[in-house]
Amino acid sequence: MSARIVMKLKVVEAVATTPEVLRLTLVHPQRPELPAWEPGAHVDLRLPDGRTRQYSLCGDPADRSRYVLAIKREDAGRGGSLWTHANLAAGSVAHVSYPRNNFGLAAEARRHLLIGGGIGVTPLAAMARHLAANGADFTLHLCARSAERAPLRHELRAICGDRLRCWFSAEGARFDPAALGAPEDGVHVYACGPQRLTDAVQAGLTAAGWPAERVHVEHFAPIADESFKPEPFDALIASSGAVVHVPADVSLLDALRQHGFAMPSSCEIGVCGSCECGYRDGTVIHRDVVLPVAKRQDRMMPCVSRARVTVTLEL
Repeated sequence: MSARIVMKLKVVEAVATTPEVLRLTLVHPQRPELPAWEPGAHVDLRLPDGRTRQYSLCGDPADRSRYVLAIKREDAGRGGSLWTHANLAAGSVAHVSYPRNNFGLAAEARRHLLIGGGIGVTPLAAMARHLAANGADFTLHLCARSAERAPLRHELRAICGDRLRCWFSAEGARFDPAALGAPEDGVHVYACGPQRLTDAVQAGLTAAGWPAERVHVEHFAPIADESFKPEPFDALIASSGAVVHVPADVSLLDALRQHGFAMPSSCEIGVCGSCECGYRDGTVIHRDVVLPVAKRQDRMMPCVSRARVTVTLEL
């Protein structure tokens, strides 16, 4: 597992904001402040059986007295949300990692366009709080099936005012990337939500001429590609010259561990960024949803990504 430090935090409030979404407020039982974090960050929630799940922080980054999570119950998910809804209530203890951020605000942006689909709005809620507090120029597009099922809708209205635009499909209003208009210098887009939404945003903005470096997307599910057939390859360790063979049915991450390399990890499905490592001299098949294009020339996620024939790793 990951070497990220895990804290035992107390749940001081657990409120259902919709029939499916539980909003948790967590504090340290002894310390007045928690580790600092930036808008867009997530934490690992460690389950009793050792599994971890990643959830975005949706509270106020300026308030270090608490962490706030909003977790949607996914009946057909991997079990983390079901356990959370069944076991975390006021007074209980949650095992939570230090925050990590793969989805930060662009420091150079003069305007921010935020697009959140369903529970994917959680990291954008923290962004909106930060931007509003600092007088920044932004708009938040909240996409959901209906007003009743829109997570954090009332909070977001209070934060954003008329900078919040709601798109409810049950009312015939679906978000269209064309609503963002043509690209302008200094304007950055941030999208998080179901794959159909993020794919539509990326495709629509690419067609409209938006530069890739100004479109930021965070996914919370792995790549769905049933046609992908993994093949064996070899990993050369640059520092020692050792060669690690990676069979078709074994991940590079597991193969490295089997050969004595202590590799950090968390989600192991390519969405959290914990196991990132460097590489050179090889053709990598990137299968994660977290590395930006600019970093894929020499960085990879060994939990899901593979290589053709051979790759040289910088560990």
